[in-house]
Amino acid sequence: MKTSGWVLIVIGIIMILIKGFSIPVEKKVIDTGPIHVSRTENKWIGWPTYTGGVLAVIGVVLVVGSKKNKIT
Repeated sequence: MKTSGWVLIVIGIIMILIKGFSIPVEKKVIDTGPIHVSRTENKWIGWPTYTGGVLAVIGVVLVVGSKKNKIT
């Protein structure tokens, strides 16, 4: 559980710092017979900032919870 908590903390911080990313997508503009014209567009894949915060908080809870279980 401790390792999972640290992984969630790191992913959460990265998600707070990086709001998303874009990937190139190829779209067909004209496709008639032997003529093919395509265009490359960038598609944005993003997430809300609070999602990273929620993951980081869940990670902290897992790390703190695993430390309490080892002491008792």
